Amino acid sequence: MSKIIYIMIISAIPLVEQRGAIPVGIFTGCDPLIVFVASYIGSLIPVPFIFYLFNWIMDLLRKHHWLPWLVNLVDNKIAKNTARFEKYKEPALITFIGIPLPTTGVWTGTAVATFLKLDFKKTMICAMIGAFISAVVISAVCVFLPALAQSIF
Repeated sequence: MSKIIYIMIISAIPLVEQRGAIPVGIFTGCDPLIVFVASYIGSLIPVPFIFYLFNWIMDLLRKHHWLPWLVNLVDNKIAKNTARFEKYKEPALITFIGIPLPTTGVWTGTAVATFLKLDFKKTMICAMIGAFISAVVISAVCVFLPALAQSIF
């Protein structure tokens, strides 16, 4: 049971998310389906907190000039992706969350959604679909790539 909670916690950590939790879970011998479900649920836990607190925290950091490098990093990331999101909104957000690349995922996607003023229901649905896609891709790579490599070598 503790491995499942560990996987959920890893998948809730920004930047690591499912990209780190699923390989850790699978390569430590956990059942891939259990890892999939645990990482999926864990990655969605931060969504309400990010959605309701992101703008408040960013405003607080700007006002008091705390962690200016972090504020600049977040502002640049959001500004870089805003144009694409404004046109396609939900499909763009699902794709952004669903593609398991560095600096994409539930955390950044939810922050972008708050910046674009999407409502909570749409943001949560997009996060759920995107996180599911991401979990499928990462799980497939972690399960089938070692099997393929083993059959070749």
